[in-house]
Amino acid sequence: MDAPTLGGAKVAMGDGRTIRLPRGASLTDLAERIDVNPAALVAALFSLGEVVTATQSVGDETLELLGAELNYDIQVVSPEDEDRELLERFNIEFGENEGIDEDLQSRPPVVTVMGHVDHGKTKLLDAIRHTNVVSGEAGGITQHIGAYQVRAHQGEDSERAVTFIDTPGHEAFTAMRARGAKVTDIAILVVAADDGVKPQTIEALNHAQAADVPIVVAVNKIDKEGADPTKVRGQLTEYGLVAEEYGGDTIFVDVSAKQRQGIAELLEAVLLTADAALDLRANPDQDAQGVAIEAHLDKGRGPVATVLVQRGTLRPGDSIVAGDAHGRVRAMLDEFGHTLEEALPSRPVQVLGLTSVPGAGDTFLVVEEDRVARQIANTRQARERNAQLAQSRGRRTLEDFLKQVERGAVEELKLILKGDVSGSVEALEDALVKLDVGDDVSLRVIHRGVGAITENDVTLASASDAVIIGFNVRPEGKSRELAERENVDVRYYSIIYQAIEDVEAALKGMLKPEFEEAQLGTAEVREVFRSSKFGNIAGCLVRSGTIVRNSKARLVRDGVVVADNLTVGSLRRFKDDATEVREGYECGIGLGSFNDIKVDDVIETFEMREKERA
Repeated sequence: MDAPTLGGAKVAMGDGRTIRLPRGASLTDLAERIDVNPAALVAALFSLGEVVTATQSVGDETLELLGAELNYDIQVVSPEDEDRELLERFNIEFGENEGIDEDLQSRPPVVTVMGHVDHGKTKLLDAIRHTNVVSGEAGGITQHIGAYQVRAHQGEDSERAVTFIDTPGHEAFTAMRARGAKVTDIAILVVAADDGVKPQTIEALNHAQAADVPIVVAVNKIDKEGADPTKVRGQLTEYGLVAEEYGGDTIFVDVSAKQRQGIAELLEAVLLTADAALDLRANPDQDAQGVAIEAHLDKGRGPVATVLVQRGTLRPGDSIVAGDAHGRVRAMLDEFGHTLEEALPSRPVQVLGLTSVPGAGDTFLVVEEDRVARQIANTRQARERNAQLAQSRGRRTLEDFLKQVERGAVEELKLILKGDVSGSVEALEDALVKLDVGDDVSLRVIHRGVGAITENDVTLASASDAVIIGFNVRPEGKSRELAERENVDVRYYSIIYQAIEDVEAALKGMLKPEFEEAQLGTAEVREVFRSSKFGNIAGCLVRSGTIVRNSKARLVRDGVVVADNLTVGSLRRFKDDATEVREGYECGIGLGSFNDIKVDDVIETFEMREKERA
């Protein structure tokens, strides 16, 4: 087949074969795979209305569009497939082969506590663990994920471990809640008996059902006045959760976290559900693998990650890679800060010794050598950076470019996000990028990180005219002085929805004001007086509202607007000047230099008022 000309360059048509490319690949990467000049692909995309350079990270849709035009089936490799292919290069198997059946041993269930904000999730965990977590939370709202292991009695003599993951209840933490459901075996859905099913209850239920995990319902606050556990059971029946007493298979337990009632029954229900519905076994003899539940930067200890071991056994000295962070396990601590020598499957532990802070939800695995861990982490870093570049740039078409030129530069709010733990930073970014206040302003997160606000952050903000948002963190060293000297706006928050509201208000403030017309009054022309000094004067009767001097006006004749953009230049009552004339009174109106006024015309006056944006 002849090579067609696209954008002035000849590009050979493909044979329909499949080309696999990583996320954020550039046109140069594609050109190497199909053996063409990158410049030809740039020209080809230009002819299709896309403005892209040869080395720029390109979005998935753009690559697929170009592939269809050149008769190639371009498939963008998913993050999971990318990771699998990366680990295969190092002969590492993740999460698939746990050995023969004899190698598997029973492990504790991992339980996620989910539900609507303020329905008592943390208070319930509080009662289970006999600690006081809720008093230390900003606004009484859980801001990150915690993981804990407790001992539960089953029968008189038997005692078994249960791992709990506490996920936040605020709607901004949807991503974190979903992540909690992905690593869990059983979900406890907490519903307040006095409040019933709420939108976030349904949202949490959807996450648990999507993850295909059994659900135990804890009907909390049964000690409060107006509590109605029966109503909760009836409401949840509509969403497919039918209580055992109604002939269903979902265990409902009435509890009072405040009075510590029903806690033993709830733990027993969790163990019963685990035994009945799940085969909870793992191989403790292989290299440890699992998930980073949470991570933060500790001033004295460096990066600290809370990891959940899903298979294998984690020990101090192991070479570990978690997401794009790597290192050697320097120490392991339980939820009370006690040192551990080993972590078996389903055990959550804090790990010290990583070189950087992993992302909440990143998988971790133990490898043979530090060199392998470093190579995997560096490859993941580069891959994620390319994917973010492609995502942040988005698709920019010629039409977009022309529209932007026509209406002037788009206002852009640039943000630098710093937080105490990676889950909060991710959840905050996720909520902020979803803010939609129109096409005239945009928001871009130019940097995100975990830990105190540094001088580098302030310097970047100063250079790029960005605002720094600190979530449960403060400036370190001389950062505060540098921020004041450079006039960098630094905002501090401890509750996530306050940050979201402030950023949304800032975006709306960057919008050009919208105006709407507000009618002031109408006047009917009864007679026209001709003046050599003032031109034609309309003798009028005010029919409605008020005629105000210097207000905007239009002239209507036989129901048709014959003149717009007029101004009430003069307004008189008899021989006296007036600032306004009310309905039912007569007046003389001069419309400046406009003289085409006839009897029975109607003069409408109005003003433009700024419209409050929704």
